Amino acid sequence: MDLFAPADALTPLPLDDGALAMLPQLPLALDNEQVMARLMDETDWRAESITLWGKSFLQPRLTAWHGDARYTYSGLTLDPQPWTPLLSAIRAAVEQATGRHFNSVLLNYYRNERDSMGMHSDDEAELGPAPAIASVSFGATRTFILRHKGSGRTVKLDLPAGSLLLMAGATQAHWTHGINKQSRPCGPRINLTFRFIA
Repeated sequence: MDLFAPADALTPLPLDDGALAMLPQLPLALDNEQVMARLMDETDWRAESITLWGKSFLQPRLTAWHGDARYTYSGLTLDPQPWTPLLSAIRAAVEQATGRHFNSVLLNYYRNERDSMGMHSDDEAELGPAPAIASVSFGATRTFILRHKGSGRTVKLDLPAGSLLLMAGATQAHWTHGINKQSRPCGPRINLTFRFIA
C-alpha cells in the first residue's frame, strides 16, 4: 500500500518504524507571507492549560482548534471553531497533495524562540491506530525533532515556510515529536496540523 499517494507530490523520507514524507512548498493561491498575516489576524488565539503528571501547565504557545469534531489531549477538551475560507483552502491543498481526508486542524502559534512544543505522540484513540497527521508551517523556520521510543534515535528536520510534512503509518506508535525552545532569536511561526477525528 502506498502511504503517500499521489506519489508525484510528496517525497518520502527514511524513518525506521514509521512513514514520513515532505513537500517543500504547498501550492496555494496566496504567498506564504499573505497566509501568515491572515492566520495571525483571523484566528481566535488562546492560551490553554494542559494537565501533565497531575499538574496544570500553561502551554508555551497559543493555539486554536477548527473543524468538525471535538478533540481531547493532555486533559484538555477542545470544541471546534468553524472552518474559515482560508483554512478550508489550505485543507483542500493538503488533501490534494497527500491523497488523505482531514476533518480537523490544530493551529499552533509560536510567538518567538521561547515558545515550544514538548515531545509527544498524536496517539489519542479518536485518531485511530495509524493516524495520518499533515503539518503545514508558515513564518520562521523551526527544527522539528522526532525521537524513537525504543532506541532513542533522534531525527531533526527544518520546516521552512510553506512546507508540508506528512506523518503516517506507525509513526505515532513508535516516535515522539516536538519543537524545542531556541537560544537564538527568531520570528513568529504558525503551524497547522491536519488530522481526521473518527
